[in-house]
Amino acid sequence: MYLSDLKVFEAVLRLGSMSRAASELGTAQSNVTTRIQVLEGKLGISLFERHARGVAPTPAARRVLPYVARLAKLAADARAAARDDGVPNGTLLIGSLETTTASRLSPLLPRFAKACPNVRLAITTGTTTRLLNEVIEYRLDGAFVAGPVDHPDLHQRPFVREELVLVTTPSIRTKDLTSIEGLKMIVFQIGCSYRQRLETMLIEMGITLSEPQELGSLDAIISCVSAGLGVTLMPRGVIATAVRDGRVAAHALPLSRAAVETVFVWRKDVYISSAMTALFDLIESRP
Repeated sequence: MYLSDLKVFEAVLRLGSMSRAASELGTAQSNVTTRIQVLEGKLGISLFERHARGVAPTPAARRVLPYVARLAKLAADARAAARDDGVPNGTLLIGSLETTTASRLSPLLPRFAKACPNVRLAITTGTTTRLLNEVIEYRLDGAFVAGPVDHPDLHQRPFVREELVLVTTPSIRTKDLTSIEGLKMIVFQIGCSYRQRLETMLIEMGITLSEPQELGSLDAIISCVSAGLGVTLMPRGVIATAVRDGRVAAHALPLSRAAVETVFVWRKDVYISSAMTALFDLIESRP
């Protein structure tokens, strides 16, 4: 069994089609079909059920899939370890909350680039749920997420503690919220921890919520709240400029609701490269 065969298998399963997998991998569909047939022969099982619109994975294929990512990561770690002479290099794939990227990572990234010029640091943003899954499934080397995190396969280290505030248009006071019919939350997609906290808080206040407005960027959320389209929950530091400019108002919350911690997580079973060590050092030495 070759890693290249497993890569083809993963692409077919993810895309649900031999032809789409061939297009992504830059090869002929016949080659993909042959590689899957060879893999099925080696395993002695059928991995896909063929139908008119493509293929569907069998239960056996779903059982095999987690090992594909682990084997690919193990091979990548072996190559990285062989080439790692102590000078940070290579690629570091890091995930981060949108809010953390905007308020906390932006000042650190130039420092990292200067200290590690041979490292390509790629940052992808998402919700805590999505980023945790990406790390668990070996697609990210690590991620900054809302903590604490309790998962048997992950390490975590504290990054920053912040104060969450309720964010509204300047004309709204906290006591006004209960009188607003169909109050709308302006939030990131499901899986965002701030969204979950806000929904719980508003429901406990007896507020009837309308369908939330989901947006993909911090700027868009702040703009909608500023326009009076709804409310959101954000770290105070993230919306400080918008508050200072009079675009939004920040309302303090009880400590039990306001305290939030961002942590950095990574898998326990991966190789810690010099590049990752340099990132750890930067986290620890930040002002």
